[in-house]
Amino acid sequence: MSVTVPRPTDNRPATDSAARLLSVPRPCPPTCPGPYVRPGRTSPGTSGPVRPAAPPAPAPAPVRGARGGSAGLSRRPAGAIRQTVAMYDPLAPIRSAEDPRCDVYLTGTVFLDIIFTGLDSAPVRGTESWARGMGSSPGGVANMATALARLGLRTHLAAAFGDDVYGAYCWEALSEGEGVDLSLSRTVPGWHSPVTVSMAYEGERTMVTHGHEAPFEEAAVVEPPPSIAAVASLLPGAEQPWIGRAAERGSLIFADVGWDDSGRWDLGGLPDLRHCDAFLPNAGEAMRYTGRDTPQAAARALAEHVPLAVVTMGAQGVCAADGRTGETAEVPSVAVEALDPTGAGDVFTAGFVTATLAGWPLSDRLAFASLAAALSVKEFGGSLSAPGWAEIADWCRRVHTPCGMGPDTRAEQCRYGFLWDLLRRTDRPWPLRRALPTVGFRQP
Repeated sequence: MSVTVPRPTDNRPATDSAARLLSVPRPCPPTCPGPYVRPGRTSPGTSGPVRPAAPPAPAPAPVRGARGGSAGLSRRPAGAIRQTVAMYDPLAPIRSAEDPRCDVYLTGTVFLDIIFTGLDSAPVRGTESWARGMGSSPGGVANMATALARLGLRTHLAAAFGDDVYGAYCWEALSEGEGVDLSLSRTVPGWHSPVTVSMAYEGERTMVTHGHEAPFEEAAVVEPPPSIAAVASLLPGAEQPWIGRAAERGSLIFADVGWDDSGRWDLGGLPDLRHCDAFLPNAGEAMRYTGRDTPQAAARALAEHVPLAVVTMGAQGVCAADGRTGETAEVPSVAVEALDPTGAGDVFTAGFVTATLAGWPLSDRLAFASLAAALSVKEFGGSLSAPGWAEIADWCRRVHTPCGMGPDTRAEQCRYGFLWDLLRRTDRPWPLRRALPTVGFRQP
């Protein structure tokens, strides 16, 4: 596993316990193929191959250059996670004492994102443009980590953090603010945080990034812990050994892919694709990799290479093809007034991972992920725009309680009615942290 600074242009699980989580019986419509189970596993009480239990997680690699010592990587004290009442846990009905402590593992680079909104047009050369809004938030892999944690999944992140005010802010925002487990992450003394400035206008975004690869990168390599799932971003032409090791440990692998700057767009150039259980490219990427003319045809072609292919189509929605059952599904997008699309792809993936681990039918997984992504673009700030269950519940209440019609009746007629019984009593006594026009105000 390596920590790299370049980020994809578009942000975008196996132990016995994982098999049990994903094969728990739940009511499904007649056309539903059933809960998602990684090939080679069977449900409890049935015969067939079952992966051996995952081995215990190895001890972390020795830390070099602790704070105050010689230069190198050091672990920042984890600190006390903010005490809150328990949020809605989508996996609660199917959890057991044998489950791994980690629901989802991911690794990558944490950026400081500075987002400008309210621009009427793209900046013009030689002129100064004033933005009506500005916010700062952890970015890069922090977008995915925050979105997963806000949906109630126990999220573990392995990343390098800068030894500066930006790095301290990102660490505190993730660990104490969002409850992301950073025990596998480290601070790199003397290394500054990579920074991305994002400008949102006309429904799109333009980004400028500066950063350097962290020194002593080899010391940051850790074995992925036992987890139900892992989220990765595939690198064209490069293999990431941690993905294969996570799959061997039993994690279900969900992956997107970065833009192929070489222009080859060859599936054979994605060596880690063979480890993936679900592959989630956008429509442009999917059509280029398969040579197909439509996202739907591309999804079916990709399903010949992976168990499940999910292709996001922006405002046109999302489609998917299951390579094991032949099932296909397509769901339209949710119309909202978009403020900032930064991180929406990560929120979609987080929603899809959550719904998959909860054992929902394919079309419901696509609908839930699309809703989560749509709600995220109504806020600005990348990672801190991700919705939690209370925001999703609030949307459901408003949609299912129109004038003259009871919410239960309305829910039966709504594509998102399946969420109503889950969320009608969901509440949270504190607001989500949102992006501010600074990295943090001084406390009195």
